[in-house]
Amino acid sequence: MPAPDEPHFDGHADHYRELHRDSVRGSGEEPDYFAAYKIDWIARALAVGGATASLRILDFGCGIGNSIPHLQRNFTGARITGVDVSGRSIEIAREAHPGVRFDMIEGDSIPLPDASVDVAFAACVYHHLVPSERARWTAELRRVLRPGGRLFIFEHNPLNPLTRRVVRDCPFDDDAVLLPRRESLQLLRGAGFADAGVDYIVFFPAPLAVLRPLETWLAAVPLGAQYVAHAVA
Repeated sequence: MPAPDEPHFDGHADHYRELHRDSVRGSGEEPDYFAAYKIDWIARALAVGGATASLRILDFGCGIGNSIPHLQRNFTGARITGVDVSGRSIEIAREAHPGVRFDMIEGDSIPLPDASVDVAFAACVYHHLVPSERARWTAELRRVLRPGGRLFIFEHNPLNPLTRRVVRDCPFDDDAVLLPRRESLQLLRGAGFADAGVDYIVFFPAPLAVLRPLETWLAAVPLGAQYVAHAVA
């Protein structure tokens, strides 16, 4: 996700699903598996049960809205907002999900009031941000979260060689600069978040799916294909 005047994903939005499918083919899974994985992880972390109708959720860097069906499945009745710098991606998301609010980022701030959301997440967005701008956007996420709100940043694990290869060969990752765990934690703490932590995720490809129940116990092992940095506002 580049600066707002450079909508990198506008050129990929119409073919994003196909490009993503090609990039993760080696995992044996469809892209939807990874979108569901992230939202299911958030749902378990929040453990809100059926009390979701009052939740306000922000999908930062929502793209064409791939996370929306999984948010609606896990958080029934929640008020979901998706924001992105790519106008074409927002158009596609609005067409696919007419009941969800989508806004385009057209400056250096998220178009939401202070303390207006309960949960915010960024699914593989930060590696598209210019490194010098990451602290500013993290501070923006802190601004729009209510006190006690939760932030989840999902990122590729640069320690995993298969992940690095996938990123290297993916057309829409041609601007990617991967973040190590340390940088994500520094961004969260620097923006004033509390209880910052990291869990590694996505360890086993489809042929080894029988082992996936073990992933909860591997959260501290830096071999997962991705990780999630999480904190409290």
